[in-house]
Amino acid sequence: MSELRDVVITGIGLVSSLGEGHDVHLAALHDAPRPHVDAAAFAPYCVHPVVPLELDRQIPKKSDQRQMEPWQRLGVYAAGLALDDAGLKGDAERLDRLQMIVAAGGGERDYAVDGQILDGMRKAAQPEVFLNERLMSDLRPTLFLAQLSNLLAGNISIVHGITGASRTFMGEEQAGVDAVRVAQARIAAGQADAIIVGGAYNAERPDVLLIFEMGHTLWKHGFTPVFERSAEGGGFIPGSAAAFLVLEAADVAQARGARAHARLAPVRAERCPREDGGLEKTLATMWADAGAGRDAFVLSGATGMARITASERETLDALIVTGSIMATGDLIGHSVEAQFPFGVALAALAVEDGLADEAVVTSVGHQRGEGLARVVKAG
Repeated sequence: MSELRDVVITGIGLVSSLGEGHDVHLAALHDAPRPHVDAAAFAPYCVHPVVPLELDRQIPKKSDQRQMEPWQRLGVYAAGLALDDAGLKGDAERLDRLQMIVAAGGGERDYAVDGQILDGMRKAAQPEVFLNERLMSDLRPTLFLAQLSNLLAGNISIVHGITGASRTFMGEEQAGVDAVRVAQARIAAGQADAIIVGGAYNAERPDVLLIFEMGHTLWKHGFTPVFERSAEGGGFIPGSAAAFLVLEAADVAQARGARAHARLAPVRAERCPREDGGLEKTLATMWADAGAGRDAFVLSGATGMARITASERETLDALIVTGSIMATGDLIGHSVEAQFPFGVALAALAVEDGLADEAVVTSVGHQRGEGLARVVKAG
């Protein structure tokens, strides 16, 4: 088998409650400011609301903006920032070969219509008939299409002119882990020269808050740091965010004169039994397999779910000596599918800036799935 190629990060596009772009997020890594949290709109639940965006900067056509849901607009915007940063925006020849991997949820529902249907079913003489009739008449074809997970990739392709192969992964936090893992592995193996990879999440939705609350996963006690949410089993504070990365083979990036923010090593992904020390063993094994050092800067995607977050922190504390640990949830909230790509982007900025020689990004999903990435200086 031929030798695996080095993979570098040449483009980073970030949008969150902190702002957009590199500078504001790099400043947050240095200063760890108190995050922007809205505790009123969805009380008793908090969210990290995304900052207002000048959508015209990355999505010029109003018609494109109108047909997208908020999570799609966030993702298309962040993807545009990443392409700008990588020097690929408008380069038709390279965009024709650029591949794309997106981590996505199930799209957004018209919960006003959902509420009307549920309310009507309680009063209907034949609830099943009523449901079928309303679904046929109230759910527009455009609404159904907007809920397709691969519409984010489709809109990125349309707006930014990316015409290479495209894949969409679903599966909450682990979708983000596997999207980055597969992108890195394909480039390292010579199956692609460049891939744009990432995800987007809109936390400001009553329907998803309801779904997560039904699973007893939301934190209801105002903003509290992720590693301090031990009461009532802990929980997470959702955050609206999007993160996209342009990954390239190091030699390809060098040949076109692109700046590399950092090098991304092979990404580890697992789905372990979490009882009886299974999570701790898996994290330690992934750490060792990645070759992470004991002075690494750790960007943890911990959710704040008390038991698994405590287990992760205990394991990480034992693995590092002079390194430090920061929870990305303290900065931007928990952005589910986008959390791991966001962590990798922050890690690249930290390494490039000299905040650390190497950074490790972890993900322990709120229900299942584990991942780890190691980011080091390019060159």
